[in-house]
Amino acid sequence: MTVLPAVTGLGTSPLSEGLRHARRAGPVLPVLLLVAMLALPVGASEGSGGTPADAVSGLVVVFCAVRLARRRERPLARTGLVVLGLPVVAVAVAALGAGSAANALDGLARYYQILVLVPAAVLLLVRDRRDFRLLAWALVALGLWQGAIGVHQYLTGTGASYAGEDIRAVGTFGATDVMGMSTVVAYGLVCAVALALGGETPRVRIAAGVCAVALVVPLALSFSRGAWIATAVACVLLIVLGGPRRALRLLAAAAAAAVVLVGGFGVGSSMLEERLSSITQVTAAPDQSVTDRYTMWAAAIDMWQERPATGVGLKNFPAYRDGHASIALSAGSDVAGAGAAYHRQPLLSPHNMYLLILSEQGLLSLCAIAGSWAALLVCGARRLATAHRGGRGLDCALIACGLLTWQLVDFVYSDIGGPSTVLTAVVFGLAAWWALSPAATGTAGKQ
Repeated sequence: MTVLPAVTGLGTSPLSEGLRHARRAGPVLPVLLLVAMLALPVGASEGSGGTPADAVSGLVVVFCAVRLARRRERPLARTGLVVLGLPVVAVAVAALGAGSAANALDGLARYYQILVLVPAAVLLLVRDRRDFRLLAWALVALGLWQGAIGVHQYLTGTGASYAGEDIRAVGTFGATDVMGMSTVVAYGLVCAVALALGGETPRVRIAAGVCAVALVVPLALSFSRGAWIATAVACVLLIVLGGPRRALRLLAAAAAAAVVLVGGFGVGSSMLEERLSSITQVTAAPDQSVTDRYTMWAAAIDMWQERPATGVGLKNFPAYRDGHASIALSAGSDVAGAGAAYHRQPLLSPHNMYLLILSEQGLLSLCAIAGSWAALLVCGARRLATAHRGGRGLDCALIACGLLTWQLVDFVYSDIGGPSTVLTAVVFGLAAWWALSPAATGTAGKQ
């Protein structure tokens, strides 16, 4: 008699509960593992070599393919096939103009990984809004982890070099990928703001709000202008979509907090002000990094004008750069700090995704790829309006639209490169799930 309660109690033990939740979240666990891989140090290696996260992304795709084969499911509806198929055709055609077979294969693999295969796998492995929210919180947790490391780097002077001091927050990504931490933190911040605005319970909204406030600090200390701009646009959009009255209150509170922190306490005022003002400085004592970026933008446009339909060929921007750039372009950017010795890192892309596609693949490819992104945004926005009216899944709608908006704005200042790029594929997958999956608004996603 005394044994029965103990045996029965095993069914409700924390271990059994954890196993039950793990079994239920089984299909999405590989995607969670992919997100977790970005918490690990990536080393100081340069170039386009693969990372452990890239390897895990391949496993995610294989796992999804095996699961579909076993279940004999139709992978995508017609709309999904068209939206995700546009980049497939565009990049395949562009690869024909690559300078070498190695460039063609390398470019095909990278573009298909980030724009097609991993997003499709995420779309198919996320089954309902519970899975979606789990991934969103994983992005928040990753942002907090990387942000905590970045703040520690700033306070201890162990970050990447900036203005002669090793204070730039870069997380585990190192000085060779100064955009990595800012991207991860920004993803987490956008997810946290969306959950704070549309969370289903007060506890969720409060927790998400606290996380959002905490993530503002490492984002500022990353000194990443592109991430600042994209985050400001995405968060303001989310706040406005949350309702006009609440938007006025939140924007007023944010402005007041900024005045108190920067104006009253002088938190990072001089460096942040200098970094912000450098965005528009082109003629009057410009920041060299800004000059380099605008010079590479001009070179990319010049390449496209030379070959408007097809561009100069996949992965061929570095080979054509010097022939189209002005003498204002420097030989490379300075890299130092965060465990890396001082060296010059060559500038091999225009740091603008749209201009990179335009210069290497031409106008036809840009229209196809950007058209795919625009379709995701339009479909996601339509479902967001439905979520507003029905009151179901508003947090998922805000997360998907906020992340996609952030990415499309940030692409004006960045492209697909670096260890954190694999997370961009996960973001596209989340946006695709909300925009295209029947489970996003149907009864399957009612959880």
